[in-house]
Amino acid sequence: MMPSASFVIAAIVAALPAAGAAQTLAPTTITGDGIASSLTGRPGDAARGRALVVARSSTCLLCHSGPFAEVRFQGDLAPSLAGAGSRSTPAQLRLRLVDASRLNPETIMPSYYRVDGLTRVGSAWRDKPILSAEQIEDIVAYLATLRE
Repeated sequence: MMPSASFVIAAIVAALPAAGAAQTLAPTTITGDGIASSLTGRPGDAARGRALVVARSSTCLLCHSGPFAEVRFQGDLAPSLAGAGSRSTPAQLRLRLVDASRLNPETIMPSYYRVDGLTRVGSAWRDKPILSAEQIEDIVAYLATLRE
């Protein structure tokens, strides 16, 4: 029997980094407008990436909308995620998730995998990324499948 979508989402949310868990960030090399190398050294899992995108705790759909019929109240502050894989390479998607402010210093998108130089960060989250390297790779794998 297939697990329900809510069960899968709950499992993904449970796997989000705990506020007290210290993490070592994987080194990243920005080339042009992207990060070409996987943060984990392997491809992400698109199914886990989709579950992360639709989970409210990841905050993606607070600002973005997309092909997520099961999610009510999607955001309209940022571009739709529909067709993201047609508009951007995996390297470009990875940089936008890691630190979108490298491309647009005025962006409202959080830096999901950056801890240095941030201000107004709650004490429980200081020096900890919002998403793990594996979660970034899972989301990149999923977004790359969204083609128009």
